[in-house]
Amino acid sequence: MTDVELGSGGSGYLATGGQGAGLGVIVVHEIWGVTPHIRDVCDRFAAEGFTALAPDLFGGRVIPSGDRDEAIKVASQLDMDQAGVDLSNAVDYLAGHDAVRGEGVGVVGFCIGGAFALWLGTLRPDKVKAVVPFYGLRPRGVEPDWSRMSAAVEGHYAELDERNSPAAAHELAEQLTDLGRDVRIFVYPGAQHAFFNDTRAEAYDEEAARQAWVRTLEFLRAKLG
Repeated sequence: MTDVELGSGGSGYLATGGQGAGLGVIVVHEIWGVTPHIRDVCDRFAAEGFTALAPDLFGGRVIPSGDRDEAIKVASQLDMDQAGVDLSNAVDYLAGHDAVRGEGVGVVGFCIGGAFALWLGTLRPDKVKAVVPFYGLRPRGVEPDWSRMSAAVEGHYAELDERNSPAAAHELAEQLTDLGRDVRIFVYPGAQHAFFNDTRAEAYDEEAARQAWVRTLEFLRAKLG
């Protein structure tokens, strides 16, 4: 587990399983940056035999989870063109790494990272073969060209999330399905936005998080392995 340089000034956190090459997965962070939680998610993937990379889209900024105003400010000031470059560089870095096997990579993202994961599927259809958004849909100021996406999609959404509602998630799923994409959506009853983040007691839902984790691992192994 180590911090790495990704090119064009970008950086990220890399976690490897240490037992030969694993399937590659990019983990895109929430509005808080590459927090200890995001690093832990990468480590959890590595413990399952994956090689996981979390690109840092905030240039090293990590915002305390209680400071939502600052997090929203940082996210709103993000240069989206540069974010697209950083995400694409992360794909190239991971796909070319000696600790990664297979012809493509998966992308898992949380909150804005979920939206970025979907967007990255349209930016790099050549390498991104599986996309797993957690409570994220469309990135700010960007309308992805969904026709470019070739990846399969498995989305995880919270019943009580008003910002990324189940209805909106199903609407996007229908749009992608109409384009011939392999899409499935899970909605977790009683869950709130950020239900997977076990560092946020006000939102964390242990059972929903467990189910989503098992489903994510199965999906990535099926689509990348």
